[in-house]
Amino acid sequence: QVQLVESGGGSVQTGGSLRLSCVASGFSRAYTMAWFRQAPGKGREGVAAIGGAGTTPYADAVKGRFTISKDNAKNTLYLQMNSLQPEDTALYYCAARALATRLLDPGTYSYWGQGTQVTVSS
Repeated sequence: QVQLVESGGGSVQTGGSLRLSCVASGFSRAYTMAWFRQAPGKGREGVAAIGGAGTTPYADAVKGRFTISKDNAKNTLYLQMNSLQPEDTALYYCAARALATRLLDPGTYSYWGQGTQVTVSS
């Protein structure tokens, strides 16, 4: 059974940092994995992904501030978020197994975690 469990969310002030973790179980380490986020009243948007060839696309809004990484030995995906802004406030989701090459498209992914909340105050 595939499971993705996110953690690491919280409340920080503008300019702060958080590191999100997603522990994965029940599927191939070769799967593409990604982080998405959804703010209240908005659609789910891609934040960053790690493709099978090691590609790491980022959304323009987070380039230079967020870093995605993966520890295969621990089956864990990370998202280091620095210089957080109020517009980064959202529920952050981990996703796995992209069925197409659009790595930041939520419709591409088969498996999802429950999400972890990130709130950035000004």
